[in-house]
Formats: sequence, structure tokens, C-alpha cells
Amino acid sequence: MTLHEQIKSEIKEAMKEKNQVKLGVVRGLVSAFMNEAVAKGYKPDQFLNDEEAIAVCRRISKQRQDSINQFKAGGREDLAESEQAELAYIETYLPKLMGREEIKKIAQAKLVELGNPDKSQAGKVTGTLMKDLKGKADGADVKAVVDELLV
Repeated sequence: MTLHEQIKSEIKEAMKEKNQVKLGVVRGLVSAFMNEAVAKGYKPDQFLNDEEAIAVCRRISKQRQDSINQFKAGGREDLAESEQAELAYIETYLPKLMGREEIKKIAQAKLVELGNPDKSQAGKVTGTLMKDLKGKADGADVKAVVDELLV
């Protein structure tokens, strides 16, 4: 069962549980999956593969995080808490990302492989690392680790 199929089946579960937050999240995800399928030229009833579904979940997760930051900056803690609850459900569908220490080990090995570049080549190093770590690490963490190592 693909992630798309799993999430679609959870609509019934959320209805039975009368969990409105979860129901809203899974309905939103299924809608986003359908939009992505149509954008990719699939039929609306076709399922996305896991990689495509995870990419959609990551995009929605980032949107929620941005909303949380904006609500907190605007003093709307009530709305930030609502978004945080939804984000918690979305993150259950995402694979665990690498921590900074894991990224640092891989980045150090990559720096040696690239011949110990200087600070001016930080973008190149970050780009090559992101190709290796696509879907496994957050881009902001990778950039921070590279900036830290290329002092």
C-alpha cells in the first residue's frame, strides 16, 4: 500500500474516531495529492508513488511551519497552536530527517573528497551534499553545517 492509499484510507478512521483535526489534515493531504496528480498529467483517481507523496507532504509541512512562525510573530498563539496540531499529524507521514551530527559526518567526508574547498565554494558544497541527502536532511540544516565547517 502506497502512502497515498494509506492516507486516503485514514479518512474513514478519522471519521469513526470523530477526530476533526486528523480528518482535516488527511482530507487536505488527499486533495493536495489529487492536485499533484493532475499537475503531473495523471488521472485524478491515480495514486502518487511514495516519493511524490512524501514531496507533497514535505511541501505542506513547510507551509504549516511558515504559518506557525507568522502567527507567533503576529501574536496569534491560538492559530499557531491549531497549525501545530495539524503539523504533528503531517509529520507522522514523513520519514525521519537526519540530525546535524549525522549531516556533519557526511559533510566532512564530502569536504575531503572535494579537496577541502574554501568558504567561497560553500554553495557548490551545499549543492553536492543536497544531491546526496535529498529527502534525508533539511536543506537549512545542511547549509548551516557547511557554513560551520567552512569557517
